Amino acid sequence: MKNIPVVMIIFGGSGDLAHRKLYPALFNLYEQGLIHDNFAVIGTARRPWSHEYLREQVGDAVHETHDQVNENDLKDFASHFYYQSHDVTNVEHYVTLKKLAQELDDRYCAHGNRLFYMAMAPRFFGTIATHINDQHLTGSGFNRIVVEKPFGHDLASAEELNKEITASFDEDDIFRIDHYLGKEMVQNIMPMRFSNPLIKNIWSSEYIKNIQVTLAERLGVEARGGYYDTSGALRDMVQNHIFQIITLLAMPEPKDIASTSIHQAKQDLLNSLIIPSPEDVKKDFVRGQYLGSDTTFAYKQEPNVDPNSMTETFVAGKVKFKKGPIAGVPIYFRTGKEFKEKKNRIDIVLKHINNPYGQAHSNNITIEIDPTSKIYITINGKKIDVPGIRREDLTYAFSKEEMAKVPDGYERLLHDVFVNDSTNFTHWSELKRYWEFIDAVEEAWQIENKSDNPNVVQYLPYRMGPKEANNIFESPTEHWIYE
Repeated sequence: MKNIPVVMIIFGGSGDLAHRKLYPALFNLYEQGLIHDNFAVIGTARRPWSHEYLREQVGDAVHETHDQVNENDLKDFASHFYYQSHDVTNVEHYVTLKKLAQELDDRYCAHGNRLFYMAMAPRFFGTIATHINDQHLTGSGFNRIVVEKPFGHDLASAEELNKEITASFDEDDIFRIDHYLGKEMVQNIMPMRFSNPLIKNIWSSEYIKNIQVTLAERLGVEARGGYYDTSGALRDMVQNHIFQIITLLAMPEPKDIASTSIHQAKQDLLNSLIIPSPEDVKKDFVRGQYLGSDTTFAYKQEPNVDPNSMTETFVAGKVKFKKGPIAGVPIYFRTGKEFKEKKNRIDIVLKHINNPYGQAHSNNITIEIDPTSKIYITINGKKIDVPGIRREDLTYAFSKEEMAKVPDGYERLLHDVFVNDSTNFTHWSELKRYWEFIDAVEEAWQIENKSDNPNVVQYLPYRMGPKEANNIFESPTEHWIYE
């Protein structure tokens, strides 16, 4: 594997994301040789840490995520880390940061390559991007920036943030990261669709009745009440994770698997995305809030949540496209907190066919993303000892040994940033369409909130969300496959 020279600057180097995800992922890439001799990492934050203390934290992070560690490798890896106490609003601190970056570039022969990672509160993204530009922190080699979600709060704020970032970076150098696109079974969607004639030939509105995406979370908002109450399930989960999955499911076949071809196929699809009207939102969307129980607070009782909050902890809805292989096919989604279990899965429901057995059910294709990773097709077969049809699953799954080899999403996506592969990242033109859809739903809800009877349904925890989510289907014979 090629050794890529680079100086990486992590804004938020003392934070939870850096500790839990970035440092272990970087160590794995170091062990693989993608980064090795000619790299340095600068962690920045307001805390008054030293280089040595950051290196201790890096070592702790790796030990927490790895069963076995070569201590000599870890010591050498950590020696490439440096700390700079930094106030992102203070221009003078960027001057100091620039000086350190150049010193490390010279020391490690990084060839002027810079990678900036925004691992802190989204409200600072624009400020950081602006000062990277006006203080000339970019190097003489490649300059790439990784931006965590959420990318804006609505279309207007996303456009403003994009303007600030593109003042320093070209679109091809902006990596809007969504860790769902690094998940093994999400990355299996395209190979499954396009390399199997059995599946490829029925991926059309002629055979597919509907598609269902469920991202169910077991826990409530817990300590994130302050953030969550300004976001909600629609912005927190649908605008990014769910739309990324839907796009992969509905996009036309690209001419090849190059990043540019895949993004062009996605854009061709999203140009035909149907933006819902207020009437559509009222009919096709359900929002709700979880109630309390003996073991959990109700959402409105959670710390830092407004007791009169209208913010949804559950949302179900429908997406349709005018073009693409499944044009006109309803894609239903639901996501929320305090479900009965954590489960992320996709169900492709095929149409019933006339058959001499009468009682045979439709075939379904299910992709389980988390916590298990597998694909299975439900088929009909003959019962052994009595007349009739039974249902069986044909399963594609990984062994325990194979699962142990599956890289973490952040490791996979950081690798792609280093090698400049933007396939599994979001282009601005795609993100813009997602926000146009989300804004239309939010605006309809804001109008409803001002009415005498805003419809935010309450649902019991440890279930599958509110029963009203069953009402969004176009046909009375349709239902959620995962119950």
